[in-house]
Amino acid sequence: MKQQSVRLGALALTALMLLSACSKPAPAAENGSPDDASGFVSLAEAVPDVILEIRYYSTYNFVGDRIDGYEEPCALLTREAAEALRNAAADAAEQGYRLKIYDAYRPQTAVDNFVEWAEDTDDTRMKAYFYPELDKSVLFDQGYIAAKSGHSRGSTLDLTLFDMDTGKELDMGGTFDYFGELSHPDYVGDLTAEQIENRNTLRDIMVDNGFKPLDTEWWHFTLADEPYPDTYFTFPVSGASVK
Repeated sequence: MKQQSVRLGALALTALMLLSACSKPAPAAENGSPDDASGFVSLAEAVPDVILEIRYYSTYNFVGDRIDGYEEPCALLTREAAEALRNAAADAAEQGYRLKIYDAYRPQTAVDNFVEWAEDTDDTRMKAYFYPELDKSVLFDQGYIAAKSGHSRGSTLDLTLFDMDTGKELDMGGTFDYFGELSHPDYVGDLTAEQIENRNTLRDIMVDNGFKPLDTEWWHFTLADEPYPDTYFTFPVSGASVK
């Protein structure tokens, strides 16, 4: 009888432990469902001193139209990336700058929109602004357009520095989303010493706070330890997605 009581007690304890485990919500980083935005936050709330200029909500981008999936001109990031960005913003502020965000989380629907646009080689409305040196037919082969984007994993963003003294963006010697060698972070060409220093300043701020750069875009950074390295999310860019 004593042995049976011990066995029943052990079973009860096991059941209690299982019940307790099931009653706790799974950590957001373990969910990873493409339509689950529980691990994301709005940058306007998480890093309130950043400046937002969400290009894909506007028509001033390489497509020339508002991009699918951008329902509001807001920026979303994973909690982990937003925390790292908050530290980067603090470092930038100490140097007299604010972070200006062009894009952050990008839903897969937006990436699909880019692919559809690139396949229509007759649509060159924005060529003079974003790819004047390239024929649109080479955008896939040269890696400017792809079926997947790191932005869709939620820990990548595109940004620049805004000078608080002058009230202007720092001169990076090239514009956001320009398709060409000019956009490479290590490009020297005919850049001035000041433009090169400005690129390095942005890079240093981001790298020092846990982000890694991309070797083809001076504005592009990804959290080195991103929480969803294999998930490409689909929920729209909207404040409602993270409420």
